[in-house]
Amino acid sequence: MRNDLTRRQVIGRAFAAAALACAVAVPPARALETADARALIDALVADINAIINSGASEQAMYGRFERLFVTYADVPVIARSALGPAARQASPGEMQAFTQAFQGYLSRKYGRRFREFIGGRIEVTGAEPIKTYTEVDSTAFLQGEAPFNVRWHVSDRAGRPLFFNIIIEGVNMLASERTEIGALLDRNGGSIEGLVAELNRL
Repeated sequence: MRNDLTRRQVIGRAFAAAALACAVAVPPARALETADARALIDALVADINAIINSGASEQAMYGRFERLFVTYADVPVIARSALGPAARQASPGEMQAFTQAFQGYLSRKYGRRFREFIGGRIEVTGAEPIKTYTEVDSTAFLQGEAPFNVRWHVSDRAGRPLFFNIIIEGVNMLASERTEIGALLDRNGGSIEGLVAELNRL
């Protein structure tokens, strides 16, 4: 059960990273229309499905995943959350370097797993407003695996609808990445420069 859940977590987060990863203030959120949030994830899912079934090499996929991430995700929010408390002390230059390294790291990290689920797909099944954001529900279908749930959190506080988190069978992507980046930062003695260098190597 533990190994199965871990694999499902990686699969779901890989789909997210394909779309998905600067410390700037964002404007207050306006009322996000549920239809707008669903349209964003519908478009994202269509692009993910096209990439994973394109027959492209893993290396070619990485760049496409990173472009999707920048297009569909609220990169500043995700990067700041992943860095955690250290983001408050980071200079603008350090945050910019971290964000760039982080988005490339995520694209490579999960892109490497895509060979395992070529032939799969995601289907959007619904959307509902939750407080200041909209949750879009979807189901991932992979060959040889039972379908599993992927929920996307979408906000327009950056001025347009973008996703900022994904929940895969109860596993919170934002929280998981914060833990992993925190461990890497500790390993580099709290140095963001060292963290960026390590992310660029991974």
